[in-house]
Amino acid sequence: MGCCTGRCTLIFLCSLQLLAALERQIFDFLGFQWAPILGNFLQIIVVILGLFGTIQFRPRYIVVYTVWTALWVTWNVFIICFYLEVGGLSKETDLMTFNISMHRSWWREHGPGCIRRVVRPSSPGILEDYSYVSVTGCIIDFQYLEVIHSAIQILLSLIGFVYACYVISIFMEDEDSFDFIGGLDTYSYRQPPQEHVELKPVKPVGKVLVPRTSLILLTELN
Repeated sequence: MGCCTGRCTLIFLCSLQLLAALERQIFDFLGFQWAPILGNFLQIIVVILGLFGTIQFRPRYIVVYTVWTALWVTWNVFIICFYLEVGGLSKETDLMTFNISMHRSWWREHGPGCIRRVVRPSSPGILEDYSYVSVTGCIIDFQYLEVIHSAIQILLSLIGFVYACYVISIFMEDEDSFDFIGGLDTYSYRQPPQEHVELKPVKPVGKVLVPRTSLILLTELN
């Protein structure tokens, strides 16, 4: 019963993690955040692997999920520090795009309540295609939305880590009990195998024995 409860809970947590990672991946693609996109891609693969291992009773897959969960928590802690500018980090840098582009988080211009306005420069000497984007009226700043996303990921990962360790221990106990009962010796609780009996052909005998009843019938007929 405990194994079923732990497995069902871990399957539910993996499903939530998968949905949260897919949701985050969509908005990171919209914002061209290449570093989070790579991390979300690995997260999706490992969560699917852990989900498969939980359903199919594969402890090794769950171990991989557990190790990755620790790395995933570390990555999300770094994202929180990045957007809150902790430890000398700055959210205005191009670190999340690998310094390839100047794109920022999609929530910066499309957060709840944000009003986005494109302002054309009127100064001479500036390219006509260049424009400024003014964002006002946001209910929540984009960095706090990113922090909330990372905090949700950390919460789900920590709970999933605990249940993954629990399910692994249950699977190991089941394997040990199976070996103790007789998983390694298949004949320990069965009847011993019967010995093979060698069959030899019977040689014909010169005289044939005939029952007395058949002899009496033959004499009466004659």
